[in-house]
Amino acid sequence: MHANALARFVETHPRLFVLTGAGCSTDSGIPDYRDADGAWKRTPPISYQAFMGDRLARKRYWARSLVGWRHFGRAEPNGTHRALRELEAQERLSMLVTQNVDGLHQRAGSRRVIDLHGRLDQVRCMACELRLPRTDFQHELEARNPAWAALQASEAPDGDADLDGRDFERFAVPPCPACGGVLKPDVVFFGENVPRERVATAMQAVVEADAVLVVGSSLMVFSGYRFVHAAARAGKPVAAVNLGRTRADPLLSLKVEAPCAQALSFLLAGTRVADAL
Repeated sequence: MHANALARFVETHPRLFVLTGAGCSTDSGIPDYRDADGAWKRTPPISYQAFMGDRLARKRYWARSLVGWRHFGRAEPNGTHRALRELEAQERLSMLVTQNVDGLHQRAGSRRVIDLHGRLDQVRCMACELRLPRTDFQHELEARNPAWAALQASEAPDGDADLDGRDFERFAVPPCPACGGVLKPDVVFFGENVPRERVATAMQAVVEADAVLVVGSSLMVFSGYRFVHAAARAGKPVAAVNLGRTRADPLLSLKVEAPCAQALSFLLAGTRVADAL
């Protein structure tokens, strides 16, 4: 029933603005942050202020990232990513805005993508704006910290790993090779603003869309919720696929509480949307 309702929603609204979150990538082995009530499952991620202002916090972040990247960097697109690629191929997607930083939508073949919070596969110098591939930086981290590179740990969201109780003081973080500045993942941390031009481009896509489809997000963070709120205020219908509560539940025209890939499987059935009804 839910699948038919969602297929009908997609068929009725041929220019969809799609917003995705962590629930899209759990089938790729990347853990999510929140439970079914939208609460944190673990300690919240490091803030921008802590990363930039605390040398030991940066060491702790990069030590955990060194270990976590081995798993995160090998993640592959799953059925949800492929279904949304198919939605674009059927010319029913006006823009896909993702809150994820894993790049899996692009690896699945989607092209009309805005990485709202950036990409974890790139590192940025906060002084001179130099960008480095994360794989190159990973090699440098491993070369400077061989004992840490051999550690095994359970995975955490977004390339993190659980290394609680360890002494991070001796962990060596490479500086920017161009200017010696602080290197940070090229992603938006908590307490950091999403670039204004990125928000403006996404908001224009909301204006041009017929409706909004949220996939795998509780929308607890305002940076994503703002687009749903703007659509609802403009009278555009909003559907969501999410296991559990979302911040936008009162605004939704349709909610499907099912795994993302299962809910969107009609897009991978080898037929066009209209034929799935």
